[in-house]
Amino acid sequence: MEDFYRGLALMLLYALVGLLTFVVYGVDKGLAKRGGRRTPEWLLLTIAALGGSTGALLGMVVWHHKTAHAKFRYLVPLFWLLHSWLFFAYLVD
Repeated sequence: MEDFYRGLALMLLYALVGLLTFVVYGVDKGLAKRGGRRTPEWLLLTIAALGGSTGALLGMVVWHHKTAHAKFRYLVPLFWLLHSWLFFAYLVD
């Protein structure tokens, strides 16, 4: 039963970080359209790398944000594959 709650906590944390990342990408896209102060690219990639890859991918698709940048087109899906592999490896173990 303890493993169940640990897995549930991990899923909730991953979902929360993904949601936060999705919102950050959306806010940054809005700022880009209005010419406001932007979120640095290193920060967008860092939060994607630290667990927000699903939110980053969704933000890129929904808002068409950072899709022209090669480092985002390649790194964000790579982060997602890594996170997915780690997540499912944890669930199977």
